[in-house]
Amino acid sequence: MYEFELEELEAATENFSPSNLISKGSHGRVYRGVLNNGKHVAIKKQSSGLLDSSKIEHEARMLSSIHHNSCLVDFLGIGHDASDNKLIVMEHMPNGTLHDLLRAPVTPPPTWRKRLDIALQVANGVRFLHESNKPPIVHRDIKSANILLDSNWDAKLADFGLSVTLAGDNSATLPAGTIGYLDPDYNTPSKLSTKIDVFSYGVVLLELISCREVLDVRKSPASIVEWAVPLIKQGRFLEVCDERTRLRPHQRRKVECLLSLAARCVFPVERLRPSMGEIVATLEDPKTEPFRFPLTMINFFRRAILNTRKINSTTVKKIVANSESKK
Repeated sequence: MYEFELEELEAATENFSPSNLISKGSHGRVYRGVLNNGKHVAIKKQSSGLLDSSKIEHEARMLSSIHHNSCLVDFLGIGHDASDNKLIVMEHMPNGTLHDLLRAPVTPPPTWRKRLDIALQVANGVRFLHESNKPPIVHRDIKSANILLDSNWDAKLADFGLSVTLAGDNSATLPAGTIGYLDPDYNTPSKLSTKIDVFSYGVVLLELISCREVLDVRKSPASIVEWAVPLIKQGRFLEVCDERTRLRPHQRRKVECLLSLAARCVFPVERLRPSMGEIVATLEDPKTEPFRFPLTMINFFRRAILNTRKINSTTVKKIVANSESKK
């Protein structure tokens, strides 16, 4: 693992100037910088005043164990600040997050071709974590805000602070993730599996196609899954699609396949969700047809959604407020 000198990282970021701040969260802040060799980087620094450095320490260890993949943000090395807290140095992704791209007020929304490309790039990244690492890695926080876009607008998966390996005893690994993307069945350590990521990926697909917020208390139902899945089951695909972007006839079947795939990913029964390998194969196959759900699966979905709707809007607002307060 390459270690950068603090002086170089301070010079690259103008001493971590607020003008170079890209993003901030509960555990760290990310700054853009330019190294001595002219390379543009992003540097994650522990938030000032935060005593617990375990998340950044964990993320650094996790990143150092993952081999390079074109669909994951490149990890370049570490550094240490004046208090000896770790700094994580990564490649800079100049075009921001998928979340921001989908909702940018000025930039035109992505074309359907670009959305399909992003869906495949993210799927390849998650598949790599699940299938090319021994033991498999579960990301646990797949969401549009953790999907970054490079200078070519290609998507890469980032933020491995919650990632864990499926190795040995995970009984102490408490459930974690982001409300709205989190598999509702992941409520105990024993439920940890790669299918958690499949559920979150399915939510991202629904968001990618519709541009609707994943959890929006102003709408009923508030959950994107509860809203979109019944429409998909009824074959009302166009009602889920982002109206700002024209869907041409030759693209319609592919988008319908993507929505069918999303519905399978968020299916309540974990074992019936596809693997990431199957998802990639489906996206790469030009002859793939939209999945036709058997009546038994449709009825199961209906019962699951009715059970989920027992959470009223007040409860959802509390969940969102608690989630925001922890950022």
